[in-house]
Amino acid sequence: MSDAYQQLVQHISEIGQLESVEAILDWDQETYMPPKGLHARAEQLSLLARMIHDRRADAAIGDLLNQVNGAAGDPVRETNVRETRRIYDRAVKVPSNLVGRIARVSTHAKSAWVEARRDNKFSHFAPHLKELIELKRELADYVGFENERYDALLDEFEPGAKTAEVATTFEHLREALRPFVAELKDAPRRPDQSILTRHYPQDKQVAFSRMLSKAIGFCFDSGRIDVSTHPFCSGTTPCDVRLTTRYDEQFFSMAIFGTLHETGHGLYEQGLGTEHMFTPMGYATSLGIHESQSRLWENIVGRSHAFWEHFYGDAQGMFPDALSKVPLDDFVGAINSVQPSLIRVEADEVTYNLHIILRFEMERALLDGKLDVNDVPAAWNSKMEELLGIQPETDTVGCLQDIHWSMGTFGYFPTYALGNLYASQFYAAAEKAIPDLTDRIRNGDFATLLEWLRSNIHRHGQRYRAADLVKVVTGEPLSDAPFLSYLRAKFSPIYGLG
Repeated sequence: MSDAYQQLVQHISEIGQLESVEAILDWDQETYMPPKGLHARAEQLSLLARMIHDRRADAAIGDLLNQVNGAAGDPVRETNVRETRRIYDRAVKVPSNLVGRIARVSTHAKSAWVEARRDNKFSHFAPHLKELIELKRELADYVGFENERYDALLDEFEPGAKTAEVATTFEHLREALRPFVAELKDAPRRPDQSILTRHYPQDKQVAFSRMLSKAIGFCFDSGRIDVSTHPFCSGTTPCDVRLTTRYDEQFFSMAIFGTLHETGHGLYEQGLGTEHMFTPMGYATSLGIHESQSRLWENIVGRSHAFWEHFYGDAQGMFPDALSKVPLDDFVGAINSVQPSLIRVEADEVTYNLHIILRFEMERALLDGKLDVNDVPAAWNSKMEELLGIQPETDTVGCLQDIHWSMGTFGYFPTYALGNLYASQFYAAAEKAIPDLTDRIRNGDFATLLEWLRSNIHRHGQRYRAADLVKVVTGEPLSDAPFLSYLRAKFSPIYGLG
């Protein structure tokens, strides 16, 4: 290892350590921070954001990158150099004070969002959203973009992806999903969703969801689960992964599948190489790939018949009043009900991507100035009617339901739908590699699948961009065909379709 490369690794490792401190402060704000700590936390996070940015844009990193350029043959070194170059080239374009302003404004915006959501008052959040959009436009202009500002923001979460390509993919999904939703609506059989809205005591949900998380591989010596307004995973290192969830005693799915979803994220974080901690080889490929892991465990595994053949007896024992007289097939039908609904994180697999398309189109319009912030609630309701045939009665279950805009993470939402596509394609490859995978899941063996994911996806860190990783793992470029095939194969028998 050359002296220049050693120095470069030292620089980027220190940046990674600062980012982990930032993540802990963010996690604390969403879980345990007292309300009066907000102002001080905003200043702390603003300072950290500026420090991280200044280190990313440090001319010393540029000098070291120039010295180590041309080194080849070592994938770890190549990855760390390539990704550090990408981050450095982006950082030097952006003023430090802009980064600090975004961090400060988003800290206050998250608190305003919580209050606006609680009180159903979009007007309380609107000024913060307007300021964040203006700051994000400014950021995009500094970074630069090929066709539209959204390109610059999308690249932060899904490196290499282009807005126009995502829009084309989403248009194909829209065209395929809407008629399938209509077909299911008129199907001869419909699951009984009321099974899920019986009384499920919170203390039992806590125990059951934690048991499921541990069973599929989450290590609680290196992680924890807490409660927040919006579930998330905060991975500071593979040895310290923080998950959050939320509970509703009258709705089984919120905590159980929310926890499985965040556990999928957590398994990815815990599967990253500790020897590469705080460097690009120790980080996830992209948020779309990250989302593929959460959606795979939540839906493809967690809502499968085989999964519940193994766990349904435990569920009936934990919730006897609600489930003791419910046959397994009826329960599996209920957790796989397809019904256009208001809340994205609780949406079924068929309609979920329509929620993402809505947010993607609104974000583009906000960034382009085609949609005014004050018109967001009306535009949201109109798009819900267009895509899902329903409208929210309140903004709390409409445009205020997600935390992302308050965090300033414009460009993030497309990764959710891309994650669904990645997940289906990865799982199809896993089934080829593990022919008895369904039987293994039925028998409670989740370690075989987890090991396959760790060997083929997690261990690579950022060695491959998302599009390249899909080709490496599956032998094919990203396609919506495995996802659409999976949906039809799964839901047709549940709904009695030929």
